Amino acid sequence: MNTIKSTKTTPIDYTIVQEQIKKTGIKEVGKASIRELVRLCNYIEQASGTKFIRMEMGVPGLKPSDIGIDAEIQALKKGVASVYPMIEGLPELKNEFARFIKLFMNINLNPETCIPTVGSMQGAFAAFLMMSKAQKGKNTTLFIDPGFPVQKQQHQVLQIPFETFDVYQYRGEKLRNKLESYLSKGNISCMIYSNPNNPAWICFNDEELKIIAELANKYDVIVIEDLAYFAMDFRKDMSKPGQPPYQPSVANYTDNYILLVSGSKAFSYAGQRIGMMAVSEKLFNRNFPDLKPIFKTENFGYAMIYQVIYSLSSGVTHSVQYAFAAMLKAANDGKFNFVDYVKEYGERARVMKKLFTDNGFYIVYDKDIDEPIADGFYFTVAYPNMTSEQLLEEFLYYGICAISLSITGSDSKNGLRACVSQISSDQFPILEERLKIFHQQHSF
Repeated sequence: MNTIKSTKTTPIDYTIVQEQIKKTGIKEVGKASIRELVRLCNYIEQASGTKFIRMEMGVPGLKPSDIGIDAEIQALKKGVASVYPMIEGLPELKNEFARFIKLFMNINLNPETCIPTVGSMQGAFAAFLMMSKAQKGKNTTLFIDPGFPVQKQQHQVLQIPFETFDVYQYRGEKLRNKLESYLSKGNISCMIYSNPNNPAWICFNDEELKIIAELANKYDVIVIEDLAYFAMDFRKDMSKPGQPPYQPSVANYTDNYILLVSGSKAFSYAGQRIGMMAVSEKLFNRNFPDLKPIFKTENFGYAMIYQVIYSLSSGVTHSVQYAFAAMLKAANDGKFNFVDYVKEYGERARVMKKLFTDNGFYIVYDKDIDEPIADGFYFTVAYPNMTSEQLLEEFLYYGICAISLSITGSDSKNGLRACVSQISSDQFPILEERLKIFHQQHSF
Protein backbone atom coordinates (compact mmCIF):
# COMPACT_ATOMS: atom_id res chain seq x y z
CA MET A 1 0.00 0.00 0.00
CA ASN A 2 1.51 3.31 -1.10
CA THR A 3 1.18 6.34 1.10
CA ILE A 4 0.49 9.86 -0.08
CA LYS A 5 3.07 11.37 -2.41
CA SER A 6 3.47 15.05 -3.13
CA THR A 7 2.40 14.45 -6.74
CA LYS A 8 -1.02 13.02 -5.82
CA THR A 9 -3.97 15.40 -6.04
CA THR A 10 -5.85 15.43 -2.74
CA PRO A 11 -8.43 17.80 -1.21
CA ILE A 12 -5.66 19.44 0.85
CA ASP A 13 -2.24 20.10 -0.64
CA TYR A 14 0.55 17.77 0.44
CA THR A 15 2.98 20.61 1.22
CA ILE A 16 0.53 22.45 3.47
CA VAL A 17 -0.11 19.34 5.56
CA GLN A 18 3.59 18.60 5.89
CA GLU A 19 4.39 22.18 6.90
CA GLN A 20 1.73 22.19 9.61
CA ILE A 21 2.83 18.83 11.00
CA LYS A 22 6.34 20.25 11.27
CA LYS A 23 4.97 23.42 12.90
CA THR A 24 3.28 21.47 15.70
CA GLY A 25 6.39 19.42 16.44
CA ILE A 26 4.40 16.17 16.50
CA LYS A 27 6.87 13.35 15.88
CA GLU A 28 4.35 10.60 15.08
CA VAL A 29 0.99 11.89 13.90
CA GLY A 30 -0.51 8.41 14.11
CA LYS A 31 0.11 8.33 17.86
CA ALA A 32 -0.88 11.91 18.63
CA SER A 33 -3.25 12.66 21.51
CA ILE A 34 -6.75 14.00 20.92
CA ARG A 35 -5.84 17.58 21.81
CA GLU A 36 -2.68 17.45 19.66
CA LEU A 37 -4.80 16.41 16.70
CA VAL A 38 -7.30 19.18 17.38
CA ARG A 39 -4.46 21.70 17.29
CA LEU A 40 -2.93 20.21 14.14
CA CYS A 41 -6.24 20.20 12.25
CA ASN A 42 -6.89 23.80 13.29
CA TYR A 43 -3.54 24.77 11.81
CA ILE A 44 -4.19 22.91 8.55
CA GLU A 45 -7.66 24.46 8.24
CA GLN A 46 -6.23 27.95 8.71
CA ALA A 47 -3.38 27.40 6.26
CA SER A 48 -5.46 25.70 3.57
CA GLY A 49 -8.81 27.42 3.92
CA THR A 50 -10.44 23.96 3.77
CA LYS A 51 -12.81 22.92 6.55
CA PHE A 52 -12.14 19.48 8.06
CA ILE A 53 -14.57 16.70 8.78
CA ARG A 54 -13.87 16.68 12.52
CA MET A 55 -14.28 13.27 14.14
CA GLU A 56 -11.36 13.35 16.58
CA MET A 57 -12.93 14.89 19.67
CA GLY A 58 -16.12 13.97 21.52
CA VAL A 59 -17.55 17.47 21.63
CA PRO A 60 -21.35 17.51 22.00
CA GLY A 61 -22.92 18.78 18.80
CA LEU A 62 -26.41 19.58 20.05
CA LYS A 63 -27.79 22.75 21.60
CA PRO A 64 -28.00 22.52 25.40
CA SER A 65 -31.40 22.56 27.01
CA ASP A 66 -32.86 25.93 27.95
CA ILE A 67 -33.82 24.34 31.28
CA GLY A 68 -30.18 24.34 32.37
CA ILE A 69 -29.30 27.67 30.82
CA ASP A 70 -32.25 29.49 32.41
CA ALA A 71 -31.55 27.97 35.83
CA GLU A 72 -27.91 29.00 35.63
CA ILE A 73 -28.78 32.54 34.56
CA GLN A 74 -31.20 32.88 37.45
CA ALA A 75 -28.59 31.58 39.88
CA LEU A 76 -26.06 34.12 38.62
CA LYS A 77 -28.60 36.93 38.91
CA LYS A 78 -29.17 35.92 42.53
CA GLY A 79 -25.46 36.46 43.23
CA VAL A 80 -24.06 32.94 43.56
CA ALA A 81 -20.97 33.98 41.58
CA SER A 82 -19.70 35.85 44.63
CA VAL A 83 -20.08 32.87 46.97
CA TYR A 84 -17.90 29.77 47.16
CA PRO A 85 -19.89 26.59 46.54
CA MET A 86 -19.96 23.92 49.21
CA ILE A 87 -17.38 21.28 48.33
CA GLU A 88 -19.79 18.43 48.98
CA GLY A 89 -22.28 19.96 46.56
CA LEU A 90 -25.55 21.85 46.43
CA PRO A 91 -28.24 19.95 48.42
CA GLU A 92 -30.77 20.31 45.58
CA LEU A 93 -28.30 18.78 43.13
CA LYS A 94 -27.36 15.91 45.42
CA ASN A 95 -31.01 15.08 46.06
CA GLU A 96 -32.06 15.25 42.41
CA PHE A 97 -29.08 13.18 41.34
CA ALA A 98 -29.86 10.43 43.86
CA ARG A 99 -33.44 10.52 42.61
CA PHE A 100 -32.22 10.37 38.99
CA ILE A 101 -30.14 7.26 39.70
CA LYS A 102 -33.15 5.60 41.31
CA LEU A 103 -35.50 6.48 38.46
CA PHE A 104 -33.16 5.69 35.54
CA MET A 105 -30.96 2.94 37.04
CA ASN A 106 -33.17 1.56 39.83
CA ILE A 107 -30.24 1.97 42.25
CA ASN A 108 -30.76 3.41 45.73
CA LEU A 109 -28.24 6.09 46.66
CA ASN A 110 -27.83 8.25 49.73
CA PRO A 111 -27.58 11.87 48.51
CA GLU A 112 -24.68 12.34 50.93
CA THR A 113 -22.55 10.01 48.78
CA CYS A 114 -23.25 11.98 45.56
CA ILE A 115 -20.49 14.48 44.85
CA PRO A 116 -20.38 17.05 42.03
CA THR A 117 -17.14 17.10 40.05
CA VAL A 118 -15.66 19.34 37.37
CA GLY A 119 -16.77 16.91 34.67
CA SER A 120 -16.23 13.18 34.84
CA MET A 121 -12.57 13.86 34.10
CA GLN A 122 -12.08 15.27 37.58
CA GLY A 123 -14.16 12.50 39.09
CA ALA A 124 -11.94 9.88 37.47
CA PHE A 125 -8.76 11.68 38.54
CA ALA A 126 -9.96 11.83 42.14
CA ALA A 127 -11.06 8.19 42.13
CA PHE A 128 -7.74 6.97 40.71
CA LEU A 129 -5.79 9.00 43.26
CA MET A 130 -7.86 7.68 46.17
CA MET A 131 -7.75 4.05 45.11
CA SER A 132 -3.98 4.13 44.64
CA LYS A 133 -3.61 5.19 48.31
CA ALA A 134 -6.36 3.20 50.03
CA GLN A 135 -4.52 -0.10 50.56
CA LYS A 136 -0.79 -0.68 50.56
CA GLY A 137 0.25 -3.21 47.96
CA LYS A 138 -2.87 -2.50 45.88
CA ASN A 139 -1.95 0.53 43.83
CA THR A 140 -2.59 -0.61 40.24
CA THR A 141 -5.61 0.16 38.04
CA LEU A 142 -6.97 -2.37 35.57
CA PHE A 143 -8.38 -0.87 32.38
CA ILE A 144 -11.04 -2.99 30.69
CA ASP A 145 -10.27 -1.57 27.27
CA PRO A 146 -10.60 -0.08 24.74
CA GLY A 147 -11.15 3.10 26.64
CA PHE A 148 -10.78 6.86 26.97
CA PRO A 149 -7.09 7.66 26.32
CA VAL A 150 -6.91 10.60 28.73
CA GLN A 151 -7.59 8.34 31.73
CA LYS A 152 -4.24 6.67 31.08
CA GLN A 153 -2.69 10.11 30.76
CA GLN A 154 -4.09 10.85 34.23
CA HIS A 155 -2.27 7.77 35.51
CA GLN A 156 0.96 9.02 33.97
CA VAL A 157 0.50 12.41 35.64
CA LEU A 158 -0.22 10.74 38.99
CA GLN A 159 2.49 8.10 38.42
CA ILE A 160 0.00 5.32 39.14
CA PRO A 161 0.74 1.95 37.50
CA PHE A 162 -1.94 0.33 35.37
CA GLU A 163 -2.62 -2.83 33.43
CA THR A 164 -4.91 -3.23 30.46
CA PHE A 165 -6.55 -5.69 28.09
CA ASP A 166 -8.88 -5.40 25.10
CA VAL A 167 -12.19 -6.96 26.18
CA TYR A 168 -13.57 -7.58 22.68
CA GLN A 169 -12.43 -11.21 22.55
CA TYR A 170 -13.49 -11.85 26.17
CA ARG A 171 -17.20 -11.13 26.16
CA GLY A 172 -19.73 -13.10 28.19
CA GLU A 173 -18.44 -15.90 30.40
CA LYS A 174 -14.97 -15.59 28.82
CA LEU A 175 -14.60 -12.38 30.82
CA ARG A 176 -14.38 -14.26 34.13
CA ASN A 177 -11.07 -16.05 33.59
CA LYS A 178 -9.51 -13.05 31.90
CA LEU A 179 -10.34 -10.74 34.81
CA GLU A 180 -9.27 -13.31 37.37
CA SER A 181 -5.86 -13.61 35.70
CA TYR A 182 -5.24 -9.98 36.67
CA LEU A 183 -7.11 -9.68 39.97
CA SER A 184 -5.62 -12.84 41.48
CA LYS A 185 -2.18 -11.19 41.54
CA GLY A 186 -3.39 -8.99 44.41
CA ASN A 187 -2.05 -5.64 43.17
CA ILE A 188 -5.22 -4.30 41.52
CA SER A 189 -6.98 -1.57 43.52
CA CYS A 190 -9.68 -0.74 41.01
CA MET A 191 -10.88 -1.48 37.51
CA ILE A 192 -12.53 0.89 35.06
CA TYR A 193 -14.63 0.64 31.93
CA SER A 194 -17.16 2.79 30.09
CA ASN A 195 -20.66 1.52 29.31
CA PRO A 196 -21.55 2.27 26.50
CA ASN A 197 -17.92 1.98 25.55
CA ASN A 198 -15.73 4.75 24.25
CA PRO A 199 -14.54 4.07 21.50
CA ALA A 200 -16.02 0.70 20.47
CA TRP A 201 -19.62 1.41 21.59
CA ILE A 202 -19.98 -2.14 22.94
CA CYS A 203 -22.34 -2.42 25.91
CA PHE A 204 -21.85 -4.84 28.80
CA ASN A 205 -24.89 -6.97 29.57
CA ASP A 206 -26.11 -8.13 32.98
CA GLU A 207 -24.19 -11.42 32.78
CA GLU A 208 -20.93 -9.53 32.31
CA LEU A 209 -21.72 -6.97 34.99
CA LYS A 210 -22.44 -9.79 37.44
CA ILE A 211 -19.06 -11.36 36.63
CA ILE A 212 -17.28 -8.05 37.22
CA ALA A 213 -19.15 -7.60 40.51
CA GLU A 214 -18.48 -11.13 41.75
CA LEU A 215 -14.76 -10.78 41.16
CA ALA A 216 -14.70 -7.27 42.66
CA ASN A 217 -16.22 -8.76 45.82
CA LYS A 218 -13.88 -11.76 45.81
CA TYR A 219 -10.69 -9.69 45.50
CA ASP A 220 -11.88 -6.51 47.27
CA VAL A 221 -11.44 -4.36 44.15
CA ILE A 222 -13.42 -1.18 43.49
CA VAL A 223 -15.22 -0.88 40.15
CA ILE A 224 -15.19 2.58 38.56
CA GLU A 225 -18.06 2.63 36.10
CA ASP A 226 -17.81 5.48 33.60
CA LEU A 227 -21.33 6.36 32.46
CA ALA A 228 -20.38 9.30 30.24
CA TYR A 229 -22.90 8.10 27.65
CA PHE A 230 -25.73 7.46 30.06
CA ALA A 231 -28.75 5.64 28.50
CA MET A 232 -27.31 6.18 24.99
CA ASP A 233 -27.60 2.55 23.88
CA PHE A 234 -30.49 3.50 21.62
CA ARG A 235 -31.46 -0.12 20.99
CA LYS A 236 -33.38 0.16 24.26
CA ASP A 237 -35.67 2.96 25.38
CA MET A 238 -34.28 4.00 28.77
CA SER A 239 -35.96 7.40 28.69
CA LYS A 240 -38.94 6.76 30.97
CA PRO A 241 -38.32 7.65 34.66
CA GLY A 242 -39.15 4.80 37.01
CA GLN A 243 -39.83 2.33 34.19
CA PRO A 244 -37.60 -0.46 32.89
CA PRO A 245 -35.42 -0.95 30.99
CA TYR A 246 -32.89 0.89 33.12
CA GLN A 247 -29.30 1.88 32.41
CA PRO A 248 -27.34 -1.33 33.20
CA SER A 249 -24.87 -1.06 36.07
CA VAL A 250 -22.50 -3.11 38.19
CA ALA A 251 -24.10 -1.33 41.16
CA ASN A 252 -26.93 -3.86 40.98
CA TYR A 253 -24.53 -6.61 42.07
CA THR A 254 -21.86 -5.12 44.34
CA ASP A 255 -21.27 -2.36 46.89
CA ASN A 256 -17.69 -1.94 45.66
CA TYR A 257 -18.40 0.80 43.13
CA ILE A 258 -17.91 4.40 42.13
CA LEU A 259 -20.18 5.70 39.35
CA LEU A 260 -19.15 8.61 37.14
CA VAL A 261 -22.00 10.42 35.38
CA SER A 262 -21.26 13.26 32.99
CA GLY A 263 -23.33 16.30 32.14
CA SER A 264 -21.41 16.69 28.89
CA LYS A 265 -22.88 14.15 26.48
CA ALA A 266 -26.37 13.05 27.57
CA PHE A 267 -27.17 16.62 28.70
CA SER A 268 -25.05 18.53 26.12
CA TYR A 269 -23.59 20.73 28.88
CA ALA A 270 -19.90 20.08 28.26
CA GLY A 271 -18.72 23.68 28.29
CA GLN A 272 -19.77 24.27 31.89
CA ARG A 273 -17.83 21.24 33.21
CA ILE A 274 -20.23 19.37 35.46
CA GLY A 275 -20.39 15.71 36.39
CA MET A 276 -21.35 13.63 39.38
CA MET A 277 -19.49 10.96 41.32
CA ALA A 278 -21.69 8.45 43.14
CA VAL A 279 -19.96 6.33 45.77
CA SER A 280 -21.75 3.33 47.26
CA GLU A 281 -22.80 4.01 50.84
CA LYS A 282 -20.73 1.07 52.05
CA LEU A 283 -17.56 2.35 50.37
CA PHE A 284 -18.28 5.96 51.35
CA ASN A 285 -18.42 5.00 55.04
CA ARG A 286 -15.59 2.47 54.91
CA ASN A 287 -12.38 3.10 56.85
CA PHE A 288 -9.01 2.43 55.23
CA PRO A 289 -6.18 2.68 57.80
CA ASP A 290 -3.66 3.35 55.02
CA LEU A 291 -5.40 6.64 54.19
CA LYS A 292 -4.70 8.20 57.58
CA PRO A 293 -0.98 9.05 57.17
CA ILE A 294 -1.81 10.93 53.95
CA PHE A 295 -5.25 12.43 54.58
CA LYS A 296 -5.42 12.52 58.43
CA THR A 297 -8.54 10.36 58.29
CA GLU A 298 -9.31 6.73 57.59
CA ASN A 299 -12.78 7.46 56.25
CA PHE A 300 -13.08 7.11 52.47
CA GLY A 301 -15.93 9.57 51.90
CA TYR A 302 -14.49 12.28 54.12
CA ALA A 303 -11.06 11.97 52.49
CA MET A 304 -12.57 12.03 49.01
CA ILE A 305 -14.52 15.24 49.57
CA TYR A 306 -12.51 17.29 52.04
CA GLN A 307 -9.01 16.25 51.04
CA VAL A 308 -8.98 15.19 47.37
CA ILE A 309 -11.86 17.13 45.76
CA TYR A 310 -11.05 20.17 47.89
CA SER A 311 -7.42 20.07 46.75
CA LEU A 312 -8.32 19.68 43.08
CA SER A 313 -10.85 22.47 42.62
CA SER A 314 -12.32 23.66 45.94
CA GLY A 315 -15.72 22.69 44.55
CA VAL A 316 -17.64 22.86 41.29
CA THR A 317 -18.73 26.19 39.76
CA HIS A 318 -21.68 27.37 41.82
CA SER A 319 -24.08 28.36 39.04
CA VAL A 320 -23.65 25.19 36.98
CA GLN A 321 -24.75 23.11 39.95
CA TYR A 322 -28.12 24.88 39.77
CA ALA A 323 -28.23 24.20 36.02
CA PHE A 324 -27.59 20.48 36.39
CA ALA A 325 -30.03 20.21 39.30
CA ALA A 326 -32.74 21.79 37.14
CA MET A 327 -32.11 19.45 34.19
CA LEU A 328 -32.09 16.39 36.45
CA LYS A 329 -35.32 17.51 38.12
CA ALA A 330 -37.01 18.00 34.75
CA ALA A 331 -35.86 14.53 33.65
CA ASN A 332 -37.01 13.01 36.94
CA ASP A 333 -40.41 14.68 36.66
CA GLY A 334 -40.85 13.38 33.10
CA LYS A 335 -40.77 16.90 31.64
CA PHE A 336 -37.44 16.56 29.80
CA ASN A 337 -36.72 13.48 27.72
CA PHE A 338 -32.93 13.79 27.64
CA VAL A 339 -32.55 10.48 25.74
CA ASP A 340 -34.78 11.51 22.83
CA TYR A 341 -32.83 14.75 22.75
CA VAL A 342 -29.55 12.95 21.91
CA LYS A 343 -30.89 10.23 19.59
CA GLU A 344 -29.69 12.42 16.73
CA TYR A 345 -26.22 10.96 17.34
CA GLY A 346 -27.47 7.49 16.52
CA GLU A 347 -28.95 8.68 13.23
CA ARG A 348 -25.69 10.41 12.28
CA ALA A 349 -23.73 7.24 13.05
CA ARG A 350 -26.07 5.14 10.87
CA VAL A 351 -25.55 7.43 7.88
CA MET A 352 -21.81 7.88 8.37
CA LYS A 353 -21.10 4.16 8.77
CA LYS A 354 -22.75 3.53 5.41
CA LEU A 355 -20.72 6.28 3.74
CA PHE A 356 -17.56 4.58 4.97
CA THR A 357 -18.53 1.00 4.15
CA ASP A 358 -19.79 2.03 0.69
CA ASN A 359 -16.27 3.28 -0.03
CA GLY A 360 -14.18 0.27 0.95
CA PHE A 361 -13.91 0.76 4.71
CA TYR A 362 -15.02 -1.71 7.36
CA ILE A 363 -16.20 -1.41 10.97
CA VAL A 364 -13.55 -2.73 13.40
CA TYR A 365 -15.72 -3.37 16.47
CA ASP A 366 -18.80 -4.48 14.58
CA LYS A 367 -20.51 -6.86 17.03
CA ASP A 368 -21.89 -6.60 20.53
CA ILE A 369 -21.40 -10.32 21.30
CA ASP A 370 -24.00 -11.71 18.87
CA GLU A 371 -25.73 -8.60 17.56
CA PRO A 372 -24.60 -5.58 15.54
CA ILE A 373 -23.09 -2.65 17.42
CA ALA A 374 -25.60 0.07 18.18
CA ASP A 375 -25.47 3.37 16.35
CA GLY A 376 -24.30 5.98 18.80
CA PHE A 377 -21.76 8.65 19.67
CA TYR A 378 -18.75 6.72 18.32
CA PHE A 379 -17.92 4.00 15.83
CA THR A 380 -14.65 2.43 14.69
CA VAL A 381 -13.48 2.24 11.10
CA ALA A 382 -10.51 0.85 9.15
CA TYR A 383 -9.29 0.52 5.56
CA PRO A 384 -7.79 -2.71 4.18
CA ASN A 385 -4.01 -3.06 4.43
CA MET A 386 -3.52 0.18 6.33
CA THR A 387 -2.45 0.48 9.96
CA SER A 388 -4.16 2.91 12.32
CA GLU A 389 -1.20 5.27 12.10
CA GLN A 390 -1.08 5.19 8.30
CA LEU A 391 -4.79 5.81 7.93
CA LEU A 392 -4.84 8.65 10.45
CA GLU A 393 -2.01 10.53 8.77
CA GLU A 394 -3.37 9.81 5.30
CA PHE A 395 -6.77 11.20 6.23
CA LEU A 396 -5.23 14.62 6.90
CA TYR A 397 -4.66 15.13 3.16
CA TYR A 398 -8.38 14.49 2.59
CA GLY A 399 -9.57 16.90 5.27
CA ILE A 400 -10.73 14.18 7.66
CA CYS A 401 -9.58 13.72 11.26
CA ALA A 402 -10.17 10.95 13.81
CA ILE A 403 -8.02 9.28 16.50
CA SER A 404 -6.01 6.08 16.33
CA LEU A 405 -7.35 3.05 18.17
CA SER A 406 -3.77 2.40 19.25
CA ILE A 407 -4.07 5.12 21.94
CA THR A 408 -7.28 3.61 23.36
CA GLY A 409 -5.88 0.29 24.57
CA SER A 410 -7.28 -1.56 21.57
CA ASP A 411 -5.56 -4.67 20.23
CA SER A 412 -6.52 -3.63 16.72
CA LYS A 413 -3.64 -2.29 14.66
CA ASN A 414 -5.92 -1.19 11.84
CA GLY A 415 -8.53 1.29 12.90
CA LEU A 416 -9.64 4.72 13.99
CA ARG A 417 -12.30 6.03 16.37
CA ALA A 418 -14.81 8.29 14.65
CA CYS A 419 -17.00 10.63 16.70
CA VAL A 420 -20.24 11.74 15.05
CA SER A 421 -21.07 14.72 17.23
CA GLN A 422 -19.47 17.51 15.19
CA ILE A 423 -20.75 16.32 11.81
CA SER A 424 -23.96 17.99 10.62
CA SER A 425 -26.15 16.54 7.89
CA ASP A 426 -25.01 19.20 5.40
CA GLN A 427 -21.47 17.83 5.73
CA PHE A 428 -22.47 14.30 4.70
CA PRO A 429 -22.05 15.05 0.94
CA ILE A 430 -18.60 16.52 1.63
CA LEU A 431 -17.58 13.46 3.65
CA GLU A 432 -18.94 11.18 0.91
CA GLU A 433 -16.99 13.03 -1.79
CA ARG A 434 -13.73 12.85 0.17
CA LEU A 435 -14.17 9.16 0.96
CA LYS A 436 -14.82 8.43 -2.73
CA ILE A 437 -11.60 10.21 -3.71
CA PHE A 438 -9.73 8.35 -0.98
CA HIS A 439 -11.09 5.00 -2.15
CA GLN A 440 -10.29 5.74 -5.81
CA GLN A 441 -6.71 6.60 -4.90
CA HIS A 442 -6.16 3.59 -2.64
CA SER A 443 -8.11 0.71 -4.23
CA PHE A 444 -5.23 -0.97 -5.99
